[in-house]
Amino acid sequence: MTDNRVYLTQTDTTIGFVSQDPDRLTEIKQRPPCKHYIRVIPSLKNLKSYSRVPQRYKNHIRRSKLSTFVLPNGDSYRIIRDREHLKLIDRLGWAYTTSANLSGGEYDVDFAKDAADVVIGSTALYPTSSTSKLFQINNVTIKRLR
Repeated sequence: MTDNRVYLTQTDTTIGFVSQDPDRLTEIKQRPPCKHYIRVIPSLKNLKSYSRVPQRYKNHIRRSKLSTFVLPNGDSYRIIRDREHLKLIDRLGWAYTTSANLSGGEYDVDFAKDAADVVIGSTALYPTSSTSKLFQINNVTIKRLR
C-alpha cells in the first residue's frame, strides 16, 4: 500500500521531503516532471527487488555511506544508514526523497512546514551542508558524478 503523505524530516544528508508519491513532491517543489527523485531504501536486499545490481559493485554499495547510485536501469537509489531516518524508511519500506525547498531555491522553514503533511522531529529543523556522493554504475564501470 502506498502512503501519499509528504513527510518533512531530517534525512541522512539534509532536511528534506520524503514521500512515496512523486507527483506530490513535484507539485510541492514546482519542478519539471521529467526530473527523477532518489529512492531511499533500508538495505541492499531491498535494492535487489528494484534493480539488478552488478555483482562487482555490491560490496561497494553495501559499504558506502551517504552515497547515491544511479543503476543501469536509470533509477537512483540510496541505502539509508542513519538510525533516526531509517525508522521512517523501515516503516514505509521505501520512499522518494528530495530537499525541502522550491526547485532551485533556498531552504525556507515556513514553506517546508506548510508544504508537508507530517513534520517529524524537532520544531527547529535546519539543513546541513552535506550532500550525498553520486555514482553512476553500469555493467562495466562506476563513475563518480559528484
